[in-house]
Amino acid sequence: MLWYKSWLETRWRFVIGLVVLMMSVTGTVLAYPEMARLLSQMPDLDLRGEIGRRVTEVVALSGQYRGYVWSQWFVQNMPQMWAVFAVVLGTGGLLSQVSSGGALFTLSLPATRSGLVGIRVVTGLAELLVLAVLPSLMLPLLSPMIGQSYSVTDALVHSLCMFVGGTVFFSLAFFLSTVFADVWRPALIVLCVAFLLSLVHQFAGDLTRFSIFRVMNAEVYFRNGELPWVGLLTTAAMSGALLYVASRNTARQDF
Repeated sequence: MLWYKSWLETRWRFVIGLVVLMMSVTGTVLAYPEMARLLSQMPDLDLRGEIGRRVTEVVALSGQYRGYVWSQWFVQNMPQMWAVFAVVLGTGGLLSQVSSGGALFTLSLPATRSGLVGIRVVTGLAELLVLAVLPSLMLPLLSPMIGQSYSVTDALVHSLCMFVGGTVFFSLAFFLSTVFADVWRPALIVLCVAFLLSLVHQFAGDLTRFSIFRVMNAEVYFRNGELPWVGLLTTAAMSGALLYVASRNTARQDF
């Protein structure tokens, strides 16, 4: 019953996220022929500065299908949308149900507070894993429609890195939901944090190598075929710490 209740509380956020991501990856794949045609007609660029360097890099990457998929899907579209849904799935919880009386009903169920938190966390993480993996697995399925191919292994590796790295946003939203009694403040705070981190990723120069988005898009794997183990372990530890503190907060609260 508790698992089903947790699913009911988050199902529409999950379903909407899945539909949006599936539509986005489909559009990304189907846009490649037109992108390739435009690139073949584009004159040589001589752009200066950081923005110019990034535009030139994207153009160079998009010359090959694997580079196009990575730069457009795993670097741009997916991290932004997936992080938003990670935040949305992480908000809510017992504290936000106090005003409606739902918290008292939930606490009356035969489970400890730690158990309730654990079920909510596992449900959210399972939904996020599906949101990370399933849309990206559409890449190998859709690519033959435009005369291209994409590795299932690459899709899975990038998806799992997205999940492990991006879980920090879910965990932070979940933790803040044990501090604030409404849904909006945790969501807005984490979205602001994600926005600031994205600016660091784009414009911080040498600091970019420490960016969480570099872990999420698995840039090291794309370029060198190696997994970003340090980043994955660091973000996993951060997520675990945030979820542990959230559990302790819930255990101490007086509902």
